[in-house]
Amino acid sequence: MAGGWSRDGAVQDQIDDTVSDAVASARARMPVGEGLEYCQTCGEKIPQKRRTALPGVRTCVPCQSANDRSVRHSAINRRGSKDSQLR
Repeated sequence: MAGGWSRDGAVQDQIDDTVSDAVASARARMPVGEGLEYCQTCGEKIPQKRRTALPGVRTCVPCQSANDRSVRHSAINRRGSKDSQLR
């Protein structure tokens, strides 16, 4: 049941859009092309098992973990209240 100015299913549409954006963002950060034998950040050797499991990998696990911590998420507020939109 929708309330106010929204139509039925609007909340689910917002959830679906948020999930779709997150998936697209994650796919955009995935490695493409030829993988590297040595980490492009620190120069350490990337283990063969990692290169096999993740084709196109360009960083070692510690460097990739540091990169993942620095990822910024979308600042779009899809759940803004009507009051904030009227101001």
